[in-house]
Amino acid sequence: MRAMILAAGRGSRMRPLTDNQPKPLLPVAGKPLLGYHLEKLANAGVNEVVINHAWHGEQIEDFVGDGSQWGLQVSFSKEPEGGLETAGGIIKALPLLGDDPFWVINGDIWTDWDYWDLPTRLDEEQLGHLVMVDNPVHHQDGDFVIENGMLVNDVKEGQQTKTFSGVGLYRKELLAPYPDGKQPLKPFFDRAIDKKQLAASHQDGFWTDVGTPERLHQLNQRLEK
Repeated sequence: MRAMILAAGRGSRMRPLTDNQPKPLLPVAGKPLLGYHLEKLANAGVNEVVINHAWHGEQIEDFVGDGSQWGLQVSFSKEPEGGLETAGGIIKALPLLGDDPFWVINGDIWTDWDYWDLPTRLDEEQLGHLVMVDNPVHHQDGDFVIENGMLVNDVKEGQQTKTFSGVGLYRKELLAPYPDGKQPLKPFFDRAIDKKQLAASHQDGFWTDVGTPERLHQLNQRLEK
């Protein structure tokens, strides 16, 4: 099983904390965010991990090394200044990810989930499986609706949207025709949803998008307790 951790974002909303370091290296309870993901992926049986980076990427490489301290084989996908956005970064890294489905995890989230619980298989017609969570305060409108295990864009009366957690299992074909340059991920999701090819599940437990200094502070307070 292979996985990719997205770590190329500039982290502008986290400034000044990210002026001199990448967001995935911000400490949470004394440990960089990125370290939690690597530990969990190793414990879940992942062998190979790809990490993309752009902003202060050398710091990420110095921290991770070859991945052996976690029992992982880690490779890096370097992006130009400013990064390639989510889909663009994954597309650039595809030669390192192989032909089988792979996990993609946002490097700036924190969760108490056991990664053993993440989806590992896709039905033949499915291009991906997104892990969804309850809508946080800062994203109350959510992203999609889960209907019979699949994602839909149209919200019917009485249905409750969920928020994409930043964790998903993808086939590389989700990103076909593999355009170069900066590419957001949502248009690829929308296309797969329209074709009924994007599955989803809801995950309980604690999850947060560590997107602002305030949320980072709240997370540290929670873990210190």
